[in-house]
Amino acid sequence: MDAVALSRRAAAEFVGTALLVAVVVGSGIMAARLSPGDVGLRLLENSTTTAFGLAVIILMVGPVSGAHLNPVVSVADWWLGRRAGTGLTARDLAVYVPAQVAGAIAGSVLANLMFDLAAVDWSGTDRATSRLWLGEVVATAGLVLLIFALARSGRAAVAPAAVGGYIGAAYWFTSSTSFANPAVTVGRAFTDTFAGIAPGSVPGFVGAQLVGLVVGLGALAMLYPRAGVGVEQVVVPQLSEGR
Repeated sequence: MDAVALSRRAAAEFVGTALLVAVVVGSGIMAARLSPGDVGLRLLENSTTTAFGLAVIILMVGPVSGAHLNPVVSVADWWLGRRAGTGLTARDLAVYVPAQVAGAIAGSVLANLMFDLAAVDWSGTDRATSRLWLGEVVATAGLVLLIFALARSGRAAVAPAAVGGYIGAAYWFTSSTSFANPAVTVGRAFTDTFAGIAPGSVPGFVGAQLVGLVVGLGALAMLYPRAGVGVEQVVVPQLSEGR
């Protein structure tokens, strides 16, 4: 996974995750302002924007870093590829995850500033309940299974649309509205808006997402025993250095 310099890949993960959180938070703010009396419509506006935005961001930065944009995806990529010598190395993982978390925070700050809010405004939205944690387990496990099933079956080219579509749908079929991403969860604590999550709720969500990672990897082992073979295609194939 060293075809493109690690510094470039880390920059792509930072920028991509920042844009993703800016899309999630910014569309949530806009939805709240345009549809103040209708929570369902606000969720529809937020989820639709996120689904399309995520697909576009994957297309934008995917050729550089693979567009993981999510520590869960990066950890799974490293875990599945470690024996076959494919996917992320431990050094790559140690760079990807901080870049994703920093990008998520930057994206939340950017969205706040674009809508004339305080750069950092800790969320007061409490999401610390067991039903929401279960929703995060389901959302994260499904995301892991989808991404690595596409890579293993040679269908990584459709990942932007498939991942965007899955996240858009999971907004509606999970009780948690599908954060499914520890970095995004941390970033969303920095905004007291429609998409926010109280800092005290972050550990529970991240813990549930890690459980979802394990469940997703277990499902992969059952359905795709050699899933590690295709991890260099996650989320999408990358360019070679110099291009």
